[in-house]
Amino acid sequence: MPAQLVQIAAAPDLVDQVYRALLDAISGGSLAPGERITQEDLARRLAVSRQPVLQALRLLKKDGFVLDAPGRGLLVAPLDAEWTAKVYQVRGALDVLAARLAAEQRFKIDPKLIERGRRAARGRSVEAMIDADMAFHHAIYVASGNPLIAQSADQHWRHLRRAMGAVLQSVPQRESLWDEHEAIARAIAAGDADTAARLSEEHGAQASRTLGMRLAERLSAHTPTQAGDTA
Repeated sequence: MPAQLVQIAAAPDLVDQVYRALLDAISGGSLAPGERITQEDLARRLAVSRQPVLQALRLLKKDGFVLDAPGRGLLVAPLDAEWTAKVYQVRGALDVLAARLAAEQRFKIDPKLIERGRRAARGRSVEAMIDADMAFHHAIYVASGNPLIAQSADQHWRHLRRAMGAVLQSVPQRESLWDEHEAIARAIAAGDADTAARLSEEHGAQASRTLGMRLAERLSAHTPTQAGDTA
C-alpha cells in the first residue's frame, strides 16, 4: 500500500513545503528506510510539478535523508545506530551550553511544557511524544540568548526525530524522562548553571544510550537472516 502524502497547494515557498512534507514522511516512517522513490511518483502524490520535488530531493540528499539508488532514482536513507550516536554527541554539547546560558538568565521554563510532555508520555501518539520533547529543548535553546544554538540543533533534531519515531512505535517513552526535564528546568530557574549543565549532560547521555540500544535492536530484528545464522 503506497504511503499517504497530503497534497500541497501552490505557493512561492513550494520547495520548502515539499521538503518538509517529504521530511515528515521520512521521519514518520511513511517513506520507509530503503524505500525507492522517484520524482514522478512523489510529484503525483503531492499534486505538484516535478521541479519543486527535484529541488527538495536535492536538499534531502545533501542533508543525508535520501541516497542515490542503484540504477535509477533515489532511496530513503537507512537508519544507522552509529550515525545517530554521533548526532547525539553534537546535540548533547549544544544542550549543555544552552542550559548553562539559560541558567545565567535564571529563565523560567513554562511548566505547561512539562505537563504536556507527561501527558504525551502516558498517551499513544508517537508524534505528540516527540513534539513535546523537542518543544522543551527548543525553549532552552531560545532562553540561551544565542540563536546559533537553535539553528545548529535544528538539523540534528531532524535526524533524531526519525530515529525516535522508529523506536517509539514499539517501545513507549518512559515518563521518568520528564522528571529529568523538570530537574533541569528547576536548576535553570535557580540560576545554578553548573547543575543545569551537569543534568543536561547526564540526560543526553542516558537518552543516547537508550535510543541507541533500542534502535540497534530494531535494526537487528529487521535484518534478514544470513546463511549460517541461527534462527
